[in-house]
Formats: sequence, C-alpha cells, structure tokens
Amino acid sequence: MGRILLIDDDRGFTNFLSGYIRETYPLLDVEICNNPVSALQRIKHDGYDLLLIDLEMPTIDGLKLLSFATQTGMDKNRIVILSGRDADVLHELCPMGTCLAVLNKFEARQKAVLDMIFNSLHKKAGGI
Repeated sequence: MGRILLIDDDRGFTNFLSGYIRETYPLLDVEICNNPVSALQRIKHDGYDLLLIDLEMPTIDGLKLLSFATQTGMDKNRIVILSGRDADVLHELCPMGTCLAVLNKFEARQKAVLDMIFNSLHKKAGGI
C-alpha cells in the first residue's frame, strides 16, 4: 500500500483531499497531520512514499519541513509543496529540483498534476 502523509493546518482542506484520495485511489493510505510540530516525529520514523506539505503553517513552515525531511533521508522527489500562493511566487520559493512539485492547492489545473502523482503511486501499490 502506498503511504502518504498530508501535513496541513487547514482541517477542511485535509479532510477534503484525504477523502478524495481514499475514494479515488483505494490502495493509498493517507495519514493527516494538522500540526507541523508533530509531523517531525512522523517524518523521522515512518517510511512514507509521498509527503504533501502545506507551505504556510504556524510554528514550522513547509520549507522547514521539506528541509527536515530531506535531511532525515527522504528523497526530495517524493515531496510535494502545496500552497494558496500564485505559481510564480511558489517557483521563486522552490526552484525546480527542490522537490517533486510545487502546486497551488486551489487551482483546478493543478489537480491534474496531483492526480498523475497519485495514479503513479497507486499503480506501484498494485493498482491497475
């Protein structure tokens, strides 16, 4: 089963996205972490196939979590940064190669990119 950790302080968004993933990609196991500080222990000790990290959160922002995750051995190509910011701003903050993708979480066109990532992970977990 493909394991995803969704880190975002917006409970409405995490409930929506995790519900969508569970319904559309049943072989993917989504864990929600609404507190970025508690995410540190999960990242450090659990083997996730994909991290979805919100950029703007209180106490620890997404870029710090990205840095922590890569320092603990997670492949940067298994990390997606999500934000409500404009794509140009996001690409300034996270230039190409910083992580797998930097996506605006409210833009409909960005959903297609997330779906490609989820579909790939679903296939690796045994889905068709």
